Amino acid sequence: MAEFSQKRGKQRGGEGLGSAVDFLLANARLVLGVGGAAVLGIATLAVKRLIDRATSPRDEDDTKGDGWNELSLLKATPHQQPRPPPVALSQPILPLVPSSSAQVRSTDTSPQTPAQLSSPAPLCLTFQEKLLAFERDHVVIPAAQVALAKQLAGDIALELQAYLRNKFPELPFGALVPGGPLYDGLQAGAAEHVRLLVPVVLEPGLWSLVPGIDTVARDPRCWAVRRTQLEFCPRGSSPWDRFLVGGYFSSRVLLELLRKALAASVNWPAIGGLLGCLIRPNVASEELLLEVQHERLELTVAVLVAVPGASANDYLLLAWPLEGLAGNLWLQDLYPMEASRLRALDDQDAGTRRRLLLLLCAVCRGHPALGQLGRDHLTQVVLRLGEEEAEWAEEVLGERFLQALELLVGSLEQSSLPSHFNPRVNLLGSFREEEIDNIGYVLYSGLQAPEGLL
Repeated sequence: MAEFSQKRGKQRGGEGLGSAVDFLLANARLVLGVGGAAVLGIATLAVKRLIDRATSPRDEDDTKGDGWNELSLLKATPHQQPRPPPVALSQPILPLVPSSSAQVRSTDTSPQTPAQLSSPAPLCLTFQEKLLAFERDHVVIPAAQVALAKQLAGDIALELQAYLRNKFPELPFGALVPGGPLYDGLQAGAAEHVRLLVPVVLEPGLWSLVPGIDTVARDPRCWAVRRTQLEFCPRGSSPWDRFLVGGYFSSRVLLELLRKALAASVNWPAIGGLLGCLIRPNVASEELLLEVQHERLELTVAVLVAVPGASANDYLLLAWPLEGLAGNLWLQDLYPMEASRLRALDDQDAGTRRRLLLLLCAVCRGHPALGQLGRDHLTQVVLRLGEEEAEWAEEVLGERFLQALELLVGSLEQSSLPSHFNPRVNLLGSFREEEIDNIGYVLYSGLQAPEGLL
């Protein structure tokens, strides 16, 4: 009985609020006119839905699917009042109604007291100007910090390369190469992350690549590295044969070997003392991460064991901690191709696509609900927009920023964000419905008031 009474109370409360909403709609046309009533009607309908959900039992089936995407009702609002164009900074803003003192002076015809205007109101910045200010304060990294991060990464690469050659002389690792967004000018805010590639040199003719979608894992993100020519070069002919699992080069086995070595064998205190910093492996992470603390910056070095392609346009395969059947496969890394494509597009027209990506990264990183949108997600949006739109001068950067938000909202509505160079990969596939709802709501609200995201 108590539960039934509680439900009845909620229903009565909902009926009271619903009656108030109906009364408001019935009288809106008299007060606001036809156009205003349409706007209020659509907005109030969304509010009424929220009220109905709040006052109905939780176990009803019709509560499924309700969320931030109901706000799309507001997109259909006809003929919204256009905003006035922004006032130029050089143009003074005059008050619409003169002050009382100004009225008194204007009626005085004495030559000793000429008419005077009140002081101009404070100047208002346009969204474009606010965006450029945000870029200056939160995106641009000081050159000295970038140089120091690159120097530390280069020194760590040399020390780690010497260790690998001494510890595993039988394994043909290539020269370690630091790189990543910091080196490509695609890192925002701080020089805090560097990629350190550890190339695996495979013998030509003994290995072949198999798409992950054609393996038992059925994973389009990955590739398998299969051992071939076993009849002519039996197992044991290659130093990498010790990492074979079922005839395939296992990234998991190699990754585990290097994780133990980096955590227990490398004398990081001595190396850090030599370089003037503190270096510690991150043992809590499944990735190979080195945490570097310097008096002027903190840096994370991601050690990435990689099977490089034969040319710069080939796929780069990484040993990555994957789960399930894909655990022995190699993750396809499209970052080099994406960075190269963005650079080529900007070089064609001196565009601002990479600046837009940096702005989006800085905004998402600084917002608690948007932090799950990483560089890989945002890069797909910028690449798509970068190839669709023709104008990429600095003057339209604010407009392109809003278009990028619209593309993200549309992708979240469909729960689909395909990779630019591998459309079979949906970068939103691992997101839960609640996470998509939270991100979508914040982005949709940002479209209504974009200054709130900065």
